[in-house]
Parts: sequence; structure tokens; C-alpha cells
Amino acid sequence: MSTGKNTKGYETPNHPYQGERIAEESDLLSRYGLKNKEEFWRAQSELRSMRREARRLLGEAQGDVDAAQDAGAEFVARLRRIGILGDNDDISAVLSLDVTDLLERRLQTVAYRQGFASSTQQARQFIVHGHITVDGARVTRPSVKVDVDDEGTIAFDENSPLADDLHPERAESQE
Repeated sequence: MSTGKNTKGYETPNHPYQGERIAEESDLLSRYGLKNKEEFWRAQSELRSMRREARRLLGEAQGDVDAAQDAGAEFVARLRRIGILGDNDDISAVLSLDVTDLLERRLQTVAYRQGFASSTQQARQFIVHGHITVDGARVTRPSVKVDVDDEGTIAFDENSPLADDLHPERAESQE
């Protein structure tokens, strides 16, 4: 048995077959254009660790939201920067987050919402094929969380055929 660190970045569901959960996961997979359930489980695990951190900070402050806010200032600032928390939200708002809040901040979803593609699946393909840049840098990972400040800098790569307004895939997605 190996004694190394667990490198798996997510946890699978405890029960292998629950029809309702499977249907809900499948719906979110198609809505957000995820490749497989592993991507969804990674997002769930990331949300779980955020909630765990918020509970830890609130617990150490013994329920005093302001003290927990000060102790977790960097944590809250990071969540605000990537757009998961609003400017007026405090650390207790982390506990009410949903997995869709995280999925909405993925480059794939943001690019689709901004009209760069006609579907989330097409947005994923454009990103993986290197057609999309963020702040001038080509990004080929659809799961990258986009900072609120960088949302306006998403564009087609200037060397990409999709940079041409008359490209057939572009024309389709601009309607």
C-alpha cells in the first residue's frame, strides 16, 4: 500500500446509483458542456473545500462574522475576484453557494455567455483548439476560472481563422 498523498482532485458520490442524482448531474453536464462527470465532481469538491474553509473560519471566530471576515480576508477577496461572491457578500454567503455558481465562472461558460460560441460544447472546442485568448494569452483549458476583471479581455486569437467576422462558425454564433 502506498503512503503518498491522495492526488485525486475530487470525490465520487457515496452511492453508485441514485436515479435522481444521476439525472441532475446529467442535466448540469449538458447545460454547462462538461466532458464527463469527473469535471462535475471536481467542481463539487472545490465547492466543498470552500465551504469547509468558511466553516473553519467562522468556527474559529465562534460565529462572529466580522472577525471571521477579517481572518479570511484573502479567501473572501479571491472568491470576489473570480466572481463567486458579490462585493456586498460576507464569508457566511460561502455556505449558501451552489455548484452552478462555480460552473458559471468557467472560461467555457463565460465565453458562451458572451456570444463567442453558439453552445457551451462549441465554446469548449474553441478553447481546446486554441481559438480563445484571455487578456491576450491563449488559454486551452475550459475549466479555468475567469476573474471578473478579465471578462472583458476574452477574445478570439488574432491568428485564429475565427478572428475573421465572416467565418461560418462565427456568423452562426453571432445571431
